[in-house]
Amino acid sequence: MTARIQKGKLAIAKELYDFIENEALPGSGLDSETYWKNFEQVVVDLSPKNKALLAKRDDIQAKIDEWHRNNKFELGAYKAFLTEIGYLVPEVEDFQISTENVDEEIALLAGAQLVVPVRNARYCLNAANARWGSLYDALYGFDVIPEDGGAEKGKGYNPVRGDKVIAFAKNFLNETFPLANGSHAEATKYAVEGKKLVVTLKDGSTSTLAKEAQFVGFNGEESAPTEIVLLNNGLHVVIEVDANSPIGKTDAAGVKDLVLEAAVTTIQDLEDSIAAVDAEEKVEGYRNWLGLMKGTLSESIEKNGKTVTRTLNKDRTHKNLIGGETKLHGRSLMLLRNVGHLMTSPAILVDGAEIYEGIMDALITPLLSFADIKGENENKNSRKGSMYIVKPKMHGPEEVAFAVELFERAEQALGLPEKTLKIGIMDEERRTSVNLKNCIAQAKDRTIFINTGFMDRTGDEIHTFMEAGPFVRKGEVKSQIWFPAYENRNVMIGLQAGLRGKAQIGKGMWPKPDMLLDMYKTKIEHPEAGASCAWVPSPSGAVIHAIHYHQCNVSERQKELLNTEPLSLDDLLTPPLATDTNWTEEEKTKELENNLQGILGYVVRWVDLGVGCSKVPDINNVGLMEDRATLRISSQHVANWLRHGIVSAAQVEEVMQRMAKIVDEQNANDPLYTPMAPSFDGYAYKAAYDLVFKGGEQPSGYTEPLLHAARLKLKGYTGD
Repeated sequence: MTARIQKGKLAIAKELYDFIENEALPGSGLDSETYWKNFEQVVVDLSPKNKALLAKRDDIQAKIDEWHRNNKFELGAYKAFLTEIGYLVPEVEDFQISTENVDEEIALLAGAQLVVPVRNARYCLNAANARWGSLYDALYGFDVIPEDGGAEKGKGYNPVRGDKVIAFAKNFLNETFPLANGSHAEATKYAVEGKKLVVTLKDGSTSTLAKEAQFVGFNGEESAPTEIVLLNNGLHVVIEVDANSPIGKTDAAGVKDLVLEAAVTTIQDLEDSIAAVDAEEKVEGYRNWLGLMKGTLSESIEKNGKTVTRTLNKDRTHKNLIGGETKLHGRSLMLLRNVGHLMTSPAILVDGAEIYEGIMDALITPLLSFADIKGENENKNSRKGSMYIVKPKMHGPEEVAFAVELFERAEQALGLPEKTLKIGIMDEERRTSVNLKNCIAQAKDRTIFINTGFMDRTGDEIHTFMEAGPFVRKGEVKSQIWFPAYENRNVMIGLQAGLRGKAQIGKGMWPKPDMLLDMYKTKIEHPEAGASCAWVPSPSGAVIHAIHYHQCNVSERQKELLNTEPLSLDDLLTPPLATDTNWTEEEKTKELENNLQGILGYVVRWVDLGVGCSKVPDINNVGLMEDRATLRISSQHVANWLRHGIVSAAQVEEVMQRMAKIVDEQNANDPLYTPMAPSFDGYAYKAAYDLVFKGGEQPSGYTEPLLHAARLKLKGYTGD
């Protein structure tokens, strides 16, 4: 039985109530009675609207299912049908967003973006501090530098590998900050003379930067600086000099590292990357966000037998060229992803029913941000008094309008200035993609971000067309006509709505955290597509991806794109259905193995351990970043092939049991792990089974309802 505190109509789990009373409200200037009274009013007023929007989703999907059962897909007829049922809405007139008080990291800078589960304090702090990262460390520790020719990572420092790292870094300097003559690889000394950077070369000659304005500051003495601060495309690079350090000793100019401005922004996540099914788990996430906003969050970890305490980094300072000091922001600018409109939470009951979790997030998370919004903290996040909330999984403009109304009501309830709460719109549901311009218009004075979430979006694509026919294999979905249209239109509609210089346009996650060489080779496509940020899975990934924003000036690229036309809506509406389904039995089995192993590997951690995002080994033992979005696509894909008889229930069950054994083997060294085989009756296995076999009836193909139910059962919660 959950202990609850009654406040008017609200029955609040004691854990959550105590956290709000003892940690969140003190110092906010709000008294408890007013807060809960206003909270209740918003809940009573908005819950029916939330419920009606969800009913509309179900109603629309039922009509679409019926249409596909009775009609062969033909684009003209399909478009007319979507318009008739209100799925496709008439496009609004041209407009420009007018969002104000936006920090430069979001409005002006282009760079890597981290996404981390806010329930994990260590990850929260690592991400917040990943604004600045060592290029030498990122290169040394990952596969961008190959291990051939004696360059293995091994234990201890390998000078052969070190030399390759340094050569790569010097080449980066030559490409990004070229000298007027000579090469950084030939440098024997860096000094400041007459406000210029002067580089002495091996042959005794000197050079300056080809673009002298790229040199913006230094630390130490002019004749022997310890740091040289360079600037390109709005991002800083710091050359660290220390001839006495182990690495600096080996360098002719005493260079010991290059520090890159890397994760310019971070999404601290309350949604897909965490498992938070009750008050206990929500409070963990809320508490960490409060600590980040107050600047007090710390985490102690054991490292090499010593206890290391992590805290938020302070701002960086350097001497500028006009005789003063310049302060640079020391931390990644943090956004907070709330949950969407679908889920309810047992953390608060209203008249005996669970509260909508999205409404709860909107009324609690801004309260936790008060110290930052009001500028009362030393380690500031926003310097503009804004809070940035990423809102996922919205279907169409009405749902965006509802999120805006919710934010307005939250501001009034908490006594915050109008439009303090800004919105990031995730374009990851089909009804949002096809009406994106109208979605942005609904939030035109609050929008700070639009983003393509390919995985969720594919999950919705499959679910929407569940009845239309079998889909192509999962690996082929991106090569179909709808996908480039989706990615291109997101950028183009964003640019046409005036997001350049005012808001972020984002792209999706790199899924292989250990394979950064592949990322280095390919992820330049995101800035080249006009995206001002793209997701990376680790601080080291952010450093490597930062290089791409030096190679591509996103602001200029966006200018070029504004002179082009977006790809057509017709392309976007064309489903990735298989034209030919005569796959071999081997191909079908491979597809099932790939999907089901991924589902089980993720679900068992989510349900049993409450881990919402982790590096899960795939069928080939490659660690992939999995979260609920990757689960949605895999489960919907198998459900679709089952629905159309491509595979049988018996086949799926056989492969599922076989894959469960493989996942058990992959987790054999984890003492906290509970094997699924041979009984196949644990909560996690059953949840994975239902995700596939009941995939067609899950709302929009979402995984949360089944996952939450399984974890609550595991935790012994059966309702009050």
